[in-house]
Amino acid sequence: MAQVAVEKMSLKQIMALETRIAEARAKVEGEAKAELKAKIDALLDSSGFSIGDLYPMAGRGKGKGKSAAKYRNPDDPSQTWTGRGRKPNWLVARLKKGQKMESFAI
Repeated sequence: MAQVAVEKMSLKQIMALETRIAEARAKVEGEAKAELKAKIDALLDSSGFSIGDLYPMAGRGKGKGKSAAKYRNPDDPSQTWTGRGRKPNWLVARLKKGQKMESFAI
């Protein structure tokens, strides 16, 4: 491997070198990933298993979806609350005025 005397380089040269190194690293990492993926695919094909057979959680979608709204602001129906987390300001204000949670249920 060639030695580079960075202490003798200008700032512009060092920045250009950093850019070249980052590009080279990305290229080598991409090639390594592609090679490893090809090896894994070949092993899976020859074994008759799928990735899901070996790792049951692999390939599944994201976790839980968005919760359904349980409460709605009667003044502005676009404002809803799922009942989780902090109560929205519109609900807190109404509750302080004496209204019941059930009156906002959807």
